[in-house]
Amino acid sequence: MKFSTSLKLNHIFRRLYHTQGVSDGYLVLYARRNRAGGNRVGITVSKKLGKAHLRNRVRRRLREVYRLNEEKFQPGWDIVVVARSRAVEAPFDRLVKSYLALAKRAGILREDQA
Repeated sequence: MKFSTSLKLNHIFRRLYHTQGVSDGYLVLYARRNRAGGNRVGITVSKKLGKAHLRNRVRRRLREVYRLNEEKFQPGWDIVVVARSRAVEAPFDRLVKSYLALAKRAGILREDQA
């Protein structure tokens, strides 16, 4: 991720969970403006979705979706993505479509990319 950093602080995650999120069958996306110049991205995968190797696989795939499409996002946002159970078995292209559709609904994609 060239222009973004990982979101690691628990209080920022909690603050984002209290915002209006957008969701579909695969993911839930929470976004909020930050005062930093770039984006901060966090990914959450519940223990309910499977054992550690499955959760890590979902996390890696979602990180890769963001990395490949990073230039499409407006800078200056905190983003948290929560994986749902269907994301575990979803094909990669379906995760990309879901991620970008939710980002568009949240209004965090660049105008020329929407």
